[in-house]
Amino acid sequence: MTADLSQLVKAYDVRGVVPDQWDEPLAELFGAAFVQVTGADAIVIGHDMRPSSPGLSRAFARGAAARGVDVTEIGLCSTDQLYYASGALDLPGAMFTASHNPAQYNGIKMCRAGATPVGQDTGLSEIRELVESWLDSDAPDASAATPGTITRRDTLDDYAAYLRGLVDLTSIRPLKVVVDAGNGMGGHTVPTVFAGLPLDLVPMYFELDGTFPNHEANPLDPANLVDLQKRVREEGADLGIAFDGDADRCFVVDEHGDPVSPSAITALVASRELAKHGGGTVIHNLITSWSVPEVVREKGGTPVRTRVGHSFIKAEMARTGAIFGGEHSAHYYFRDFWNADTGMLAALHVLAALGGQDGPLSGLVAEYDRYVGSGEINSTVDDQAARLAAIKAAYESRAGVGIDELDGLTVTVDDWWFNVRPSNTEPLLRLNAEARDEATMAKIRDEVLDIIRG
Repeated sequence: MTADLSQLVKAYDVRGVVPDQWDEPLAELFGAAFVQVTGADAIVIGHDMRPSSPGLSRAFARGAAARGVDVTEIGLCSTDQLYYASGALDLPGAMFTASHNPAQYNGIKMCRAGATPVGQDTGLSEIRELVESWLDSDAPDASAATPGTITRRDTLDDYAAYLRGLVDLTSIRPLKVVVDAGNGMGGHTVPTVFAGLPLDLVPMYFELDGTFPNHEANPLDPANLVDLQKRVREEGADLGIAFDGDADRCFVVDEHGDPVSPSAITALVASRELAKHGGGTVIHNLITSWSVPEVVREKGGTPVRTRVGHSFIKAEMARTGAIFGGEHSAHYYFRDFWNADTGMLAALHVLAALGGQDGPLSGLVAEYDRYVGSGEINSTVDDQAARLAAIKAAYESRAGVGIDELDGLTVTVDDWWFNVRPSNTEPLLRLNAEARDEATMAKIRDEVLDIIRG
């Protein structure tokens, strides 16, 4: 068997097409490499609803157990449920999922004990190199004299109870909420987490089906929110919530079916966490709205800006002791959840905030949605570096312009900003722009796109 691991290993996980790039024998090698690099004597494994997930997960378990490591399998779960198990059991973990990607993909998200991420610089490169060496020699190192055990454990009830213990919804007014699980793991976790709460739940696509027969489980694409928006309006619901395939992200629409910006959700949840903890640090990536650091400061907190990406957010949370972090992509991170991301906990905060007052969600989030954003716009380019240099040259001599290169190129003036970042895996540049009004945003967006696509 051969595999191009340089293409298979991305950012913080392993992901590829099954079976062309990614199969059970390879998963078994990754299981052996994972325990060797982490030095674990026990691990926990979960998987999503994709047809290939159970087999890949079990192969990974065999590879780990062959090294003498005891494996706890929690079976079907969301990614944040796996993080819960890693934190609560204090074990390294592996989650088999390709998140929001199409059905033919699968992968692994790996973490150390306490849900600490395994990133490119914290073990992923070593795991890849070890697997590559074994592929070259057609065999891994010798197995342990005594194999480890593989046992099953159900953590869903404990996960749900833990989350409900962090956000009190028992006294909120009754709410009608439509949830679109996209045939992903939200259909598995939502009924248990929401059980007994004063919620009239209207489920959409809760049947677990990794072929995604209704729409892709990627709510970041507006096309995948259309069904939810329509149902919210038809039901006269208070709000709608959409989860991605592995249910670690949540997207929110208001009572009109209008999408609520993840930056507004970040600011709302940050204000609640700051009130709960009496202040603290809040992490936000550099393409969240200006609203986020403004609200954090107004609520007595300290905002810290970081690069885009799960590993950067979690590293900054650990370094600063931050209580919360949010990204434009609807990943929400909580100190009370081992600094890991959990869309479900963010959803509970939104429900608690809405149900704790009498107004509609559109009115509630207006305080946190102060600017006009472009959303992320991708452009295919031949030379990322040359296009970035051209953009920098066009703006660096302008009066009052601030430029930084923390992540791509960010250009800021008093009433607008934009960021252009190169994709690490595709020949793309990603543009995000924001301004105080629609006309200014459109002007700067189009101006930058002309340079990118020129």
